[in-house]
Amino acid sequence: MPEPVDVRLATKSDMDAMCATLGRAFLDDPVQLFLFPNDAKRLKKVERLFSTFLKAHYLKQDSTYTTNGVTGVSMWAPPGHAMFSPLEILGQAVPMLQSFGLKVPRALKVLDTIEKRHPKEPHWYLGVLGTDPVSQGKGIGAALLQPILSRCDEEGLPAYLESSKDRNVPYYQRFGFEVTEEIPLPHGGPSVWGMWRDPQQ
Repeated sequence: MPEPVDVRLATKSDMDAMCATLGRAFLDDPVQLFLFPNDAKRLKKVERLFSTFLKAHYLKQDSTYTTNGVTGVSMWAPPGHAMFSPLEILGQAVPMLQSFGLKVPRALKVLDTIEKRHPKEPHWYLGVLGTDPVSQGKGIGAALLQPILSRCDEEGLPAYLESSKDRNVPYYQRFGFEVTEEIPLPHGGPSVWGMWRDPQQ
């Protein structure tokens, strides 16, 4: 039986450790492989990308969670705050260029494709959930989902996410999420799966 997982709100002091964990967790992610193909520096670029997202948007929402050992991270956005604001997008220009170089247009097109399919109904948005590969299978992901899913149920609010791996779809279904659509990414990219969860009784 897995040991209990202590989950807490993340702070700025967790930034480096969270980015390192997410870099390892998403190193084989199909979307990251598509955005950084055949790139020996992919790990560092993926870490930088998550650092950009955390600084620009998610840490401001006070709903990013981690564990005491920073073995996993869940990045949530509350209703009405799923999308980056124009100022946040502008502030990402330099980090995006550092991460993607000449592939910035491709990366922006991918983000735009996903955002255009984003539900309009108020909901909690799970932007990222990742567990360090050496710590997977210990209930960390489930523990990181619980604070906001419990809040959704208490407040009668739905939740939404995009799964970038088809094998993770059954995992999220265990928590009440259901696939709403398969979203093919442009330029021959992989698909992601939009998943919606109604509040549970």
